[in-house]
Amino acid sequence: MAARNTARKRAFQIIFEGDQRGTEVLTVLADWIRHSRTDPRQPPVSEYTMQLVEGYAEHAKRIDELIAQYSVGWTLDRMPVVDRSILRLGAYELIWVDETPDAVVLDEMVQLAKEFSTDESPSFVNGLLGRLKELKPSLRRDEQ
Repeated sequence: MAARNTARKRAFQIIFEGDQRGTEVLTVLADWIRHSRTDPRQPPVSEYTMQLVEGYAEHAKRIDELIAQYSVGWTLDRMPVVDRSILRLGAYELIWVDETPDAVVLDEMVQLAKEFSTDESPSFVNGLLGRLKELKPSLRRDEQ
């Protein structure tokens, strides 16, 4: 599953870049795809990366509402951009991607937090996504 791991990392990077630039993630995704086609030094953007970014973009408003609602003591604006980006990706994959086991999503997002964020971030990411995992059946029902 190294390919899925890489796809998640790239999706996180695209979501992060969109947040940092104040640009729509679909615009950043299109930039990444264009660069990968025109610059041989750039790795291709996988189908799964595209699915993750497009899925996140489709549910971004709801995802931000959920993160804001369940992150105790943190507003979205105060959250480190890295953590916010990891949580956005994790929430999308956890709630809307049925093929990926919940435990895999949590583990992958905690690994991203370990690699890219602060020492406190893995437990924060794990705790918030764990809460969303518990609430997943009702969160999906709320959308219908």
